[in-house]
Amino acid sequence: MAKEKVVKKSKIQIEVGLNDEQMPVAMRWSSSDGPDAGKSRPCKAMLLGMFDAENKETLRIDLWTKDMQVIEMDRFFFQTLKSMADTYFKATQNAELATAMQQYVHYFGEKTEIIPK
Repeated sequence: MAKEKVVKKSKIQIEVGLNDEQMPVAMRWSSSDGPDAGKSRPCKAMLLGMFDAENKETLRIDLWTKDMQVIEMDRFFFQTLKSMADTYFKATQNAELATAMQQYVHYFGEKTEIIPK
């Protein structure tokens, strides 16, 4: 399979402020594209996963600030899991597993009271 020619590059930057104990206390991100291009925006948590093509392994960085509340983490995970199930279906067209993932997301949403029972 021939490699496609790169016609544009984008940059995403993440800045993490650490306290004396090396724990995240402030995080900001910016992107070179989109409506807020170049604008630094605050965030409280991030999950970053990259698939290493050589080693066939997922590399991960999971960070959250000390002021991230449990209810915020619940919402963050609910939205992330929902998005992952959608992405999985788009990438694989495996409706059976994507539906099972969405069912778990719904269960998670009910248990965390993000969505009503």
